[in-house]
Amino acid sequence: MVVGFNHNVRYREQLFHVQTEDSGLKKPHIITLLYFGGTIIASKKTSYADITRVDNLEAVVEDLMKEQHKEMLRRLKSGEFDRNIKALLEVKSLTDAEGSNRSSSLPASKSSAEKSSGETITNEHEKRDAGEGKSREAPDGNSLDEVILSYLVDDEKKK
Repeated sequence: MVVGFNHNVRYREQLFHVQTEDSGLKKPHIITLLYFGGTIIASKKTSYADITRVDNLEAVVEDLMKEQHKEMLRRLKSGEFDRNIKALLEVKSLTDAEGSNRSSSLPASKSSAEKSSGETITNEHEKRDAGEGKSREAPDGNSLDEVILSYLVDDEKKK
């Protein structure tokens, strides 16, 4: 069984999480999930039951996982999920508006998990990846996530 991959990526000023896992020989398939705000917006499941007897199975599965993970990142960057993302943002906006209408008149205190920009960090992985408020911009002004995503997509174009 190959250890999975997890990446937090910024796309259009929003944070996304891509996770790829190997289910092991008992259930020989690879699953990649794309999360936005804790909601799965895309998934891909690939069986490798037909190749479980190859000599270098672990290396082959790892290559399949990397490719499937990069494919999900490319699909995100290409805009394939923009319609779903827009719908989720609209639902969140409506939900937030309804919640603020029902909230008390006391000002809400900021959670310690909120960044200075006001963006709430929703899980421990995001806290770690966000560097607890440290700057994540590359020298050219792009975020580290944008640099990595561009590298992965451009690397594929060269093949």
